[in-house]
Amino acid sequence: MSEKVAGFAAGRSLPRWRGDTFFNRPESNSRGAGAGTAQFCDAQTTLAAHAAHGKAAVLFVDTFNGVFETETALAAARVLHSAGYTLHTVRKDRGHYCCGRTFLAVGKVAEARARSAALIAALAPFARAGVPIVGLEPSCLLTLRDEALVMRLGADAAIVAKQSFLFEEFLSREIRDGRCSLELNCAPAPIMVHGHCHQKAFGAAGSVVELLSLIPGATVKAIESSCCGMAGSFGYEAEHYAMSVRMGEAGLLPAVRAAQEAIVVADGTSCRHQIFDGAGRDAVHAAVLLDGLLKRPSS
Repeated sequence: MSEKVAGFAAGRSLPRWRGDTFFNRPESNSRGAGAGTAQFCDAQTTLAAHAAHGKAAVLFVDTFNGVFETETALAAARVLHSAGYTLHTVRKDRGHYCCGRTFLAVGKVAEARARSAALIAALAPFARAGVPIVGLEPSCLLTLRDEALVMRLGADAAIVAKQSFLFEEFLSREIRDGRCSLELNCAPAPIMVHGHCHQKAFGAAGSVVELLSLIPGATVKAIESSCCGMAGSFGYEAEHYAMSVRMGEAGLLPAVRAAQEAIVVADGTSCRHQIFDGAGRDAVHAAVLLDGLLKRPSS
């Protein structure tokens, strides 16, 4: 029915709507959680922490990780907290900020521009103060470093772009420069990394391997693959489903099937869906893997 009515391929699993999104959970809201459980601070506290010791960041929680995969956003927050960072996240009283990527993908440029402009306006005060903006979904975070610069959004767009980093880019740089460290348990299995197309296009895929290689005893290997075949909504569309599967089978899916013992890391939401549908494996974001390996005080 979904294929005939909505055009979604019958062979494709669809994201599940949920009520406990990142944006309405108390631990993601500095106003709604108790002092002992709040993971995010208000803007003033975050700016003050950055001015005092330079260890503050804004975690940009995109639509995909905020609405469908809340656990990834919370995992990233726990990892950054464990590394000593004071965190803030921009949020609205109703709804949430969006980079506009999905609107650009279907040619709705005016809507994309409006969404991106609102996000940049919310991030600009932090970027101007030098606070890093850390993102999880490659296509969303990198929109701030690419498309946002050509949509005539003013000087703030350039300032935000310079302060925007993918989760692994940021942590790899901070650890390399000696500003933080992570206390991690040993890797329980080999790790295979699939780079999202935007990560590859921006030369950022290597930072995933670099960061995960810091896990004690880790064997980390990048999968030799092209696009996973999802390309946003492309792989969901009935008319493109067969092509999407063929793209996945060109390298990614056989490699995942051949390494059943390995942990599969893929930062892209679409990539994880393709791996699940095509290989029956649950791939995880790097932040989720690191969160699971953090050394925590025994209770």
